Amino acid sequence: NQRQATRDAGKLAGLDVLRIVNEPTAAALAAPQHLEGAVAVYDLGGGTFDISILQIEDGIYEVLATNGDTFLGGDDFDRCIADHFLQQLGLTRQALNTDPNFAQDLR
Repeated sequence: NQRQATRDAGKLAGLDVLRIVNEPTAAALAAPQHLEGAVAVYDLGGGTFDISILQIEDGIYEVLATNGDTFLGGDDFDRCIADHFLQQLGLTRQALNTDPNFAQDLR
C-alpha cells in the first residue's frame, strides 16, 4: 500500500507522520489564502485521475470528498487524441511505431 510505504518512509526519516493527503488536497493547501467556498481540485496525472472537493472558510480546509481512478489519466487522453488525429490523417498506430519523430510531434 502506497500510504503505508509513505508512513514508513517518514518514520525512517525521523518524522511523525500525522496524516497523508492525496495530491489534489495537497494542491488546495497551497492555494492562495483568500480562496473561500467549495473548491474542486483535480490531478490528472500520467496514469491516474484524482479529485478532492473541499470547503474553505476562514483559512480552514475541510475535505468533503476525495476519489480517484487508477485506470484513467493523462496518458489515456493522449492516446485518444492521437487516435483521433491518426484517423483524420488516414493512418494506423503502426505509423507511430515506424517514425519516432512523428509520434513525438503527434503527442
